[in-house]
Amino acid sequence: MPEHASSLADFQRSFGAHLRTPRKSPRPGGTPARRMAVYAELVHNNITGFLDTCFPVARQTLGEKRWSRLVKRFIATHLGETPYFREIPLEFLGWFQSAAPAGYPAWLASLLHYEWAELAVDTMPVAAGDLRIDAGVPMKEGIPVLNPAMLLLAYDWPVQRIGPTCRPRKPAPVQVLVYRDAGDVVRFMQLNAVTARLIALLQGGGKPSDEVLAQLANELGYADRAAFRGFGLGVLQDLQREGVLLGCRAA
Repeated sequence: MPEHASSLADFQRSFGAHLRTPRKSPRPGGTPARRMAVYAELVHNNITGFLDTCFPVARQTLGEKRWSRLVKRFIATHLGETPYFREIPLEFLGWFQSAAPAGYPAWLASLLHYEWAELAVDTMPVAAGDLRIDAGVPMKEGIPVLNPAMLLLAYDWPVQRIGPTCRPRKPAPVQVLVYRDAGDVVRFMQLNAVTARLIALLQGGGKPSDEVLAQLANELGYADRAAFRGFGLGVLQDLQREGVLLGCRAA
C-alpha cells in the first residue's frame, strides 16, 4: 500500500473514532478542535434525532438520561452498514437485540421492535399488482386480497400498553397487526389468536375464503363448519372495513 494511502486510512480511522467518542479518542493531528467539535455534534445530533423520532415511547419510558446513555453507546460501538438515514433505527434495533449492555428492561427489545414497525410499514413499497382486486366479487366466493403494506407481529410482552406509567414485570403475549390504510396512515390492531391465525393463512395467498376458513376450522377442531364459516366471513368483512383486506379476486 502506498504511504499516502496508509496515512489517509489512519486519518480516517482516527477521524471516525473521534466523532464516535470525542472525549475518549484524540482528534487527528492537524485538525482544528473547533471544527472537529462541529462535526462530532452534527453526527450525534443527526443520529439521535432519527432515533428519538422513531422510538418516542422507549425514550419516555426509560427517561432522558438512560436513553441518552444507550444512544451514545450505540454511536460509540456500532459500525453502521447503511448510507440511508431512515435505516438507522433498524440498525439500532439490531444492535440492541445482539449487543446492548446489561441492565435494561427485558421488554425493551420488544418495545423497540414494535415502535420500529410503524416506520417499516410507513415506508414499505407496494407494487401496483399487489393492489389488484376484482370489483363485485363477494367475500364468500372470492380470494381475499390482503393489504400488502402490513406486518403481522407477536410479542411476549404487552407492547401496546408499555409506557412511563406501565412497566410490566411479567410477560403477557400479544399479537398485533400494523398496516397502512388507504389514506397512508399507519394503524395498529391488537388481534386475538384466531384472527391472527386467519390473517397468517391469508398471507399464503391464492386460496378462496371457503378453503381458508375450512382449514382454520379444522385446525381449531370446530365441528360445526357452517356456523364457523358464517363467523369467519363476518371477521373477513370486518377486516375489509378496517382496510386490512382490500377486497377479493375471482377464484
